[in-house]
Amino acid sequence: MVFKRLLGALGVGGPTVDTVLDPAPVRPGGALTGQVRLQGGKADFEIEGITLELVARVEAEHQGGESEGVVTFGRFTVGGAFRLAAGERRDVPFSVTLPWETPVTELHGQHLGVVLGVRTELSVAGAKDKGDLDQLNVAPLPVQEAVLEALGGLGFGFRSADLEYGHIGGTGQQLPFYQEIELVPSPRYAQQVNEIELTFLAHPGGTEVVLEADKRGGLLSPGHDALTRHQTSHEGVERQNWPAIVDGWIQQLVEHRASYGSPAGHGSPLGHGTAAAFGPGGHGGHHHDGHRSGPGMGTAVAAGAAGLAAGVVGGMVAGEVVDEVGDFFEGDEEEES
Repeated sequence: MVFKRLLGALGVGGPTVDTVLDPAPVRPGGALTGQVRLQGGKADFEIEGITLELVARVEAEHQGGESEGVVTFGRFTVGGAFRLAAGERRDVPFSVTLPWETPVTELHGQHLGVVLGVRTELSVAGAKDKGDLDQLNVAPLPVQEAVLEALGGLGFGFRSADLEYGHIGGTGQQLPFYQEIELVPSPRYAQQVNEIELTFLAHPGGTEVVLEADKRGGLLSPGHDALTRHQTSHEGVERQNWPAIVDGWIQQLVEHRASYGSPAGHGSPLGHGTAAAFGPGGHGGHHHDGHRSGPGMGTAVAAGAAGLAAGVVGGMVAGEVVDEVGDFFEGDEEEES
């Protein structure tokens, strides 16, 4: 999805910018490559800088409820300091490294409903204009894909994915938001858990996997949240028995008993070790009440052995996600005009 727009700051006759991303799959921590294509206007212009911004649509919870906004999570200068002659065509290639915590937007080609973009900003003659916005698609790292596939094989289904503003306490989180993938429990755990939420926090040495269960209550006990954290490595992914590993994580999560201490808020430590849990109403800096599901994802629940990607297959579901992505970028472009 590419938008060619006239530089509004310079008016009619100014240069135009068209950023084209290379089609190769991009992964967290990997190289995003492409070209910024400039077309000169009716006069010569001094291009002082070309900047790329990584942006994401993020949900935030506050006292008034929930709201959505665009958050910038990366900024790179990729060129500038040259004269663009009238009518001249110039291509500026770039290669920038995505943050390790960049959210995953797709699994096996199926969109998860998370919206990321690359915005191009030109600095020309002392004026700045955000002249182009392109959709950014990010595939999972091998270890992330292995965990998701294991969950699918164990019978968990995909419900929705979104980006939440805030910090998961006790983790090494770097970005101001985190991705939350909501899963329907497998039949084995359906009587114990309402849903499971999964967050990946990748870093150069591996990926921290954060799992949270919304546990069902009984006749004499209220429901509560349990949360565990696990460190994985980028090395030797193909040699691991991921179904057994992930099943062990889920058993630990479901069997974990809540410690009925003071609830922890955003940014609060979750305790020592690899796991922590909270009593009724306690939030480990991760769980939010009133989750908002992605459009059309509420009916995509059964994944099965084919993997979680099966949960988002279907013309209606996929179509609604694509429509929403388009609306996000078109709405952003109108605001910038």
